[in-house]
Amino acid sequence: MLISEAAEAYADHLLRVRRLSENTVRAYRNDLGDLAAAAGDIELADVDIEVLRDWVWRASERGDARSTLARRTATARGFFAWATERGVIARDPALRLASPKRAQTLPKVATAETMSSVLDDLRVRAAEGDPLRLRDHAVLELLYATGIRVSELCGLDIDDIDRERRTVRVTGKGEKDRVVPVGGPAFDAAQAYLVRGRPVLAARATAGTAGARAVFLGSRGGRLTPRAVYATVSAELGPALGVDAVGPHTLRHSAATHLLDGGADLRAVQEILGHASLGTTQIYTHVSGERLAAAYRQAHPRA
Repeated sequence: MLISEAAEAYADHLLRVRRLSENTVRAYRNDLGDLAAAAGDIELADVDIEVLRDWVWRASERGDARSTLARRTATARGFFAWATERGVIARDPALRLASPKRAQTLPKVATAETMSSVLDDLRVRAAEGDPLRLRDHAVLELLYATGIRVSELCGLDIDDIDRERRTVRVTGKGEKDRVVPVGGPAFDAAQAYLVRGRPVLAARATAGTAGARAVFLGSRGGRLTPRAVYATVSAELGPALGVDAVGPHTLRHSAATHLLDGGADLRAVQEILGHASLGTTQIYTHVSGERLAAAYRQAHPRA
């Protein structure tokens, strides 16, 4: 079996058995496609540790980031472990494949003051009644208030909003559902959009448009796409942060950091964000710790 053929079988396993998202499986396919191209798409049984090391070395030489190299080596280890377990190959060549350590980078975070300014400006413009402005205000408020991922936001359906409890039910990675509380300003923005903005956008939908139950709609009535949300967030938040491009994940990072700054329990933040591991959430304690250290150095006479 060629590398490419085995990679397709592995991708099908990830999608159907492990129930990973299509985006995640696409990333695995891309990594293994790169391996197949670098190795000349040889028989899987002919791949040894030197082939794999050469693949990683070539990627390093062309300037791939350490995080990319680490992800690809992890992909290769998972792939060959699966192939060995299924009896596709007799011996796992990736057992001795070392992964380069990731350079831990702290996420970009907007201050609470910046977020307040941006959201207040959006609220004023949304008050004019334009459906897209009502939607964009609700989108940024909800992303910041809940810390949900952009894919989770775009996947929201009307039935996922509990108006009595002021919560939203989101489907996260691995098709796992969780319920996230929504603050007052975000809930009010969402309500204004649902009452005054969404019906206008829904009326623009053509027959067969896949947005009938979606909370957030595009200008033509279909379900709002992550790309459109990226563009909106970048346009609204980028100038406030002084950067050319910034994505929805900045709002997720900011929400987590501000929760911890305000005294929220780390495990509660883990539940809100939908992190499988507490270690993933702990990066935000480093951000908050830096702020605490900066405040100490500024305020203490013996700092």
